[in-house]
Amino acid sequence: MIRFYVQVKTNASKNEVQQRNDVVHVWVRAQAREGQANEKVIELLAKFFQVEKSQIFIVSGEKSKQKIVEIL
Repeated sequence: MIRFYVQVKTNASKNEVQQRNDVVHVWVRAQAREGQANEKVIELLAKFFQVEKSQIFIVSGEKSKQKIVEIL
């Protein structure tokens, strides 16, 4: 199990993931409505870490731009 901090920027011009030190930065085109951005964050993190989407969980900060995410 891996747990890390994620900083999310919604309504971005592109979908992108970058890891800087202990924080993973995620830019998503999706809006922060009805879980759309969270779904895209999980999808992008799955591709970035090469795991299944079902292995990624938002542990804390579901309605915040700062999140704690866990990969099983």
